[in-house]
Amino acid sequence: MRALITTIIGTIAPATVFAAANGLSEDNSGIFVWVFLGFCALIVVAQVIPAILLMTGMVRGVASVVRDEKVAATSKS
Repeated sequence: MRALITTIIGTIAPATVFAAANGLSEDNSGIFVWVFLGFCALIVVAQVIPAILLMTGMVRGVASVVRDEKVAATSKS
C-alpha cells in the first residue's frame, strides 16, 4: 500500500508543477476552430442520445424476460 501511495505521489507531483507553468493555456485558435470543435461535440452528443435509449430498451427487455420467467416458475409450483 505504501508503494502505491509513493507511486501516485511521484506521478502527481511533477504534473502539478507542469500545470503551473506560464504560457501553457495560450492558444491562437480562431473562430473556425471553435466552430469545428462545436460541430464535433454536436455529432458526439447526437450519437450518445440514441445509444442511451438503446441501452435502456435492452435493460427493459432483459428485465421483462426475467420477470416472465419468474412468474412462470412460481405458477408451476
